Amino acid sequence: MPTMRHPLILHPDSPRGAVSQVEAYISRGNTGNLLVHYYVAGDPSLFIQGWPPHPSWKRADDLWKHTCFEAFVKPTGAEGYFEFNFAPSFAWAAYRFADYRRHRQNADIPKPRPEAAYGGDFYELRAHLRLEGLPELAGDWRVGISAVIEEANGNISHWALRHPPGKADFHHADGFALELPAI
Repeated sequence: MPTMRHPLILHPDSPRGAVSQVEAYISRGNTGNLLVHYYVAGDPSLFIQGWPPHPSWKRADDLWKHTCFEAFVKPTGAEGYFEFNFAPSFAWAAYRFADYRRHRQNADIPKPRPEAAYGGDFYELRAHLRLEGLPELAGDWRVGISAVIEEANGNISHWALRHPPGKADFHHADGFALELPAI
């Protein structure tokens, strides 16, 4: 699977703070697999709160309210799309939408395989997703990659490949800025 590097852009309304840079690496396998890797430059102790000593990779909702890494996958030409969320606690979510923010349902996928690493000036999260059980994702994709970073002081910043005009909105069609062809 070739991996592509994509710097994420800080939303203009987001405060500058503990994070200086967010990058995402994404690759797609020929069996419907997706690997997303997020790299955050900054001191993790300033933006990862409540990191459990023994993280468990469990499904949870509302991850976007705190530090959360997201990938949006839309079959080219379709109205519907999928949203995948990953938290530093290893909580995760997978949703299916019929169209823009409508008819959200849990997407039935196997539990992602996570990996995380951190040091004094970086945090990395990788998630490997098996999507072969979602036949609508067999063709080409439009992809949006984003991150919500909540700092210890309560500031929240929004990062994405591309931001639509106005407030941060990762579901907006303008955010699906990357093309990933079927392999």
